[in-house]
Amino acid sequence: MIVRRMLVAGLILAPQTLLASPTVDPLGGSTVTVDIAALRNTRGLIRACLTTRAATFPECDKDPQSLRMTVPAQDGPVLVFRHVPPGTYAVSLFHDENANGRLDKTMGIPNEGYGFSRDAPIRWGPPSFSTAQVAVGTADMTLKITVRYIL
Repeated sequence: MIVRRMLVAGLILAPQTLLASPTVDPLGGSTVTVDIAALRNTRGLIRACLTTRAATFPECDKDPQSLRMTVPAQDGPVLVFRHVPPGTYAVSLFHDENANGRLDKTMGIPNEGYGFSRDAPIRWGPPSFSTAQVAVGTADMTLKITVRYIL
């Protein structure tokens, strides 16, 4: 009789345990969350991409395989890339304040804010893929990117 009750309790608890456990992504991959800091205003959009191709970084429009995202600029914006297969990636983003779809420049100097994974520094041009690269595995991860403005 005691054994029977434990078995019934075990069957009742099993579905609850499954509901309480983390869900497994049926499409595979992990979630890469990007926390964006230091926007100077909330006008326009944030345009970002996640790429594995060093040859096209940071201009992801040249990489048809890149994962791209556009969100409204707001206080503390967050980007969430889902179903990201394991690999080496870099993130580039810019604050498209006038929502015209491109990073505006004056004499080659950006008028709008930009940022890169690992807060990779710029010197005389955008950072290399290797200075911005991050390893994405099977665990979800969060990256913080500070938006920089020159003008």
